[in-house]
Amino acid sequence: MSNDSPDRAGRNLPPLALHVPEPAFRPGDEADFLPVEVLAAGVTPRPDSAVDAGAMRDHAYGLVRVLDDEARAVGPWDPKLSPDLMRRMLRSMALTRAFDERMFRAQRQGKTSFYMKSTGEEAVAVAATYALERDDMCFPSYRQQGILIARDWPVVDMMNQIYSNRADRLKGRQLPIMYSTREGAFFSISGNLATQYPQAVGWAMASAAKGDTRIAATWCGEGSTAEGDFHSACMFATVYRAPVIMNIVNNQWAISSFAGFAGGESTTFAARAVGYGIAGLRVDGNDALAVYAATAWAVERARTNNGPTLIEHFTYRAEGHSTSDDPSAYRSADEATKWPLGDPIARLKAHLIGIGEWDEERHAAQDLELAEMIKAAQKEAEKNGILGHGMHQHFDTMFDDVFEELPWHLAEQRDQMRAERAAAGI
Repeated sequence: MSNDSPDRAGRNLPPLALHVPEPAFRPGDEADFLPVEVLAAGVTPRPDSAVDAGAMRDHAYGLVRVLDDEARAVGPWDPKLSPDLMRRMLRSMALTRAFDERMFRAQRQGKTSFYMKSTGEEAVAVAATYALERDDMCFPSYRQQGILIARDWPVVDMMNQIYSNRADRLKGRQLPIMYSTREGAFFSISGNLATQYPQAVGWAMASAAKGDTRIAATWCGEGSTAEGDFHSACMFATVYRAPVIMNIVNNQWAISSFAGFAGGESTTFAARAVGYGIAGLRVDGNDALAVYAATAWAVERARTNNGPTLIEHFTYRAEGHSTSDDPSAYRSADEATKWPLGDPIARLKAHLIGIGEWDEERHAAQDLELAEMIKAAQKEAEKNGILGHGMHQHFDTMFDDVFEELPWHLAEQRDQMRAERAAAGI
């Protein structure tokens, strides 16, 4: 080898090194979100929903906001909702929070094994759901219980699933909080991250192939965008212009790994859309009016055959990942209180008060009413049993809801088990 070969010349270079992402603050540090760029409300332009995706590049790096620092609705994204609709959204978010608090307490009391709260992220699910039609199919992750609550799904039914009791429509086959209801257009939650993304795109493609008018919406956390399923879904969505809305809930933490490990240090998560030729929006996820407006824009785009939209909801996970998690082990204790975009319930409440359509007295009365409603629902659900207090589903139910037509040999086994149970009087 020649002495002046590139290999020998390169030996004067420093050794290669890897960059390992590191959060800005850890336990014991004081949280400081000053470096987080928060655009002023109303400055992000609102294009026509039929615009070419290539013209949307700046929106993937901006921030759609409607409510300003004084809780006024400003700018081109203001959806100009009626006070009645905003009060209903506020109520659904408050009910979601009351439900979370009660079920969290139930888990701590040993009545169920597991729970995940959505505190601080209620607008992401609730406001988006109000912008969808009731029969548009939702493919959620595990922190979008607000979808069912916004669709007036009975909370007793949700609690029955959490308790895996004898009234559980899923017959104890799913982990607590992994709801599923075809009637509620709510697809089965999966504990395997991002599986719902290709499912949502496939469902949307099928809806279009059949000439239906229903669209699909799906949600995942920012950490899940590193999964292969996410990227496969984006490819199919853009190629076939599937009528689907793909929501990324960027709440800054994927369990104990901060957003940088999914690429959040280098760019926004909405920027994932740019490379795939998908319309991308980055939205203030704690602004219910902005979430509604962005979703409504994406709904119109999907329903008029202009293709998918990817929405990054910039928000913050105020609680632990789940009841199995201790966030104090990996993040600053005061992060939640210093998050610059505030609380979605407080912000919408302040807006309604500001326009003379709400007041503190009515809000306090509503909180009390909802707490009592959830308490009564819990008592009703617990009449059907709680997790760990015996077997609530008989063994012969293992054959139910598995096959469209149960094979004869399995039907024979099921009937034998039922006969034996009847003979035993159980």
